Amino acid sequence: MAFYRSQVLICGGTGCTSSGSMDLKEKFHGEVKKNGIENEIEIIRTGCFGLCELGPVVIVYPEGAFYSRVTVEDVEEIVKEHLVKGRVVKRLLYTESVDEGRIKSLNEVDFYKKQYRIALRNCGVIDPENIDEYIAFDGYKALAKVLTEMTPQEVIEVVKKSGLRGRGGGGFPTGLKWEFTAKSQGDQKYVICNADEGDPGAFMDRSVLEGDPHSVLEAMAIAGYAIGANQGYIYVRAEYPIAVQRLEVAIKQAREYGVLGKNIFGTGFDFDIEVRLGAGAFVCGEETALMNSIEGKRGMPRPKPPFPAQSGLWGKPTVINNVETYANIPPIILNGAEWFASIGTEKSKGTKVFALGGKIRNTGLVEVPMGITLREIIYEIGGGIPNGKKFKAVQTGGPSGGCIPAEHLDTPIDYDTLTALGSMMGSGGMIVMDEDNCMVDVARFYLEFTQDESCGKCTPCRIGTKRLLEILEKITEGKGTEEDLEKLEELSIQIKNTALCGLGQTAPNPVLSTLKYFRHEYEAHVKEKRCPAGVCKSLMKYEIVAEKCKGCSICARNCPANAISGKVKEPFVIDQDKCVKCGVCMEKCPFKAIVKK
Repeated sequence: MAFYRSQVLICGGTGCTSSGSMDLKEKFHGEVKKNGIENEIEIIRTGCFGLCELGPVVIVYPEGAFYSRVTVEDVEEIVKEHLVKGRVVKRLLYTESVDEGRIKSLNEVDFYKKQYRIALRNCGVIDPENIDEYIAFDGYKALAKVLTEMTPQEVIEVVKKSGLRGRGGGGFPTGLKWEFTAKSQGDQKYVICNADEGDPGAFMDRSVLEGDPHSVLEAMAIAGYAIGANQGYIYVRAEYPIAVQRLEVAIKQAREYGVLGKNIFGTGFDFDIEVRLGAGAFVCGEETALMNSIEGKRGMPRPKPPFPAQSGLWGKPTVINNVETYANIPPIILNGAEWFASIGTEKSKGTKVFALGGKIRNTGLVEVPMGITLREIIYEIGGGIPNGKKFKAVQTGGPSGGCIPAEHLDTPIDYDTLTALGSMMGSGGMIVMDEDNCMVDVARFYLEFTQDESCGKCTPCRIGTKRLLEILEKITEGKGTEEDLEKLEELSIQIKNTALCGLGQTAPNPVLSTLKYFRHEYEAHVKEKRCPAGVCKSLMKYEIVAEKCKGCSICARNCPANAISGKVKEPFVIDQDKCVKCGVCMEKCPFKAIVKK
């Protein structure tokens, strides 16, 4: 076995990979070899570190030096100075990781110190394509424990006592779901992992699959033992090529090591897993639509009951959980139900992974204990709102969630409190908005998404979301009436109560929550024909302030619509009929003579 004096961990998640992190890896290998230290330095490609805003990220141990936004040109300096001479390259360090010359550990940095990583425990720590590294971090130990020391019912009892609820959106108790399936009669049963992560701005499941795929495989095998299944399927969207590739590598390795396949650990238990690719339909995140897709049918939801626990894939009893739910299973088995139940709140145990995005300084992936407040996530972990802007709202739960205003920033996050506020936990998307966001336009954006993703099977969703979108478009164009506000509310409630599946039932949430908390913005659009945030193009215009205009003609030369005219050294004017409201003129004017009204 080789021993190394330093390890170079390079983020291999989708975000950093798209920024060239794999080019960094090749460059590091070349420079290390050139300096003759290839036997002293180990270079490891890992999963996501979480702080995506600073990618590509490189961390060098044992110092724990956190290098951010590293370029290929920086590699030679890091190798020569840090790895050869032992001098950390301070100019490349993440500024918050340095305190009076001392390099802080990641746990001391604001972004990480309030996090508690369970589902993400190995992401950014191990090579996801090396099963030996997973095993070194207690991998497959939980599977060995359940197969050699526990009965299926004992496994289910541990999961029930832990209080783990489904992390895919609904929050149904995981142990109960497993118990229902175990008790269902069937000559064949199935375990499915829902990795069809379709929410705009969400990348929690993707990061787990990319950074720690074996944790999902191990958990699915444990679920298979608990319910009496011998076959599992991972349904993952084809737009996640890195996740798919690493899953396939992990499955092959697990079969070679005998932790998947026949007679696992010599116990007579058989379990295998196959990957199924989804074509990207958002509705396939709904469990029954997902099963239809696996069966080769169109991805459309089925009426419930019967529930999958009784009649699921090919009519057989089936357990479906999402990636994050499964990632929690091995630690619960190893550490005990009481350990997991001690984290979080009374009704929402454990931690939750959120994809933090939007108008926030520290964009990235965070895992925090249930019960933490929105304020702590946004201002302490997320670093607050950039550019001195004022916080307006945060949307949790993706297109199915609601927008929560500043007055509720100190609300503890759990399943029930978010639902009470008109939002939901969802799979974990968290989009932050500032004063420049128009809440009517935000509702329109999400309705446009869900309406486009509706499968069309039920009338409330197929037609209802279309009517909602038409009313929202009418309002953002300055053509709305007060009656339209009443229609929005009434129609939203009807859709929630009558739609067939979760997509339709939750689609009105962005509308209802913005109506509840930001009704004054709707009224400004309807009564005053004005967009307070200056976002809705039909309700705004660009004007040149004559007193500030120097007559330089820069605006006219850059206008793509030829809407600006005038004489040099005299004030120019904008033809409002020609103006396409692109904002290029205001951006280019060096004298700040153009304003948006």
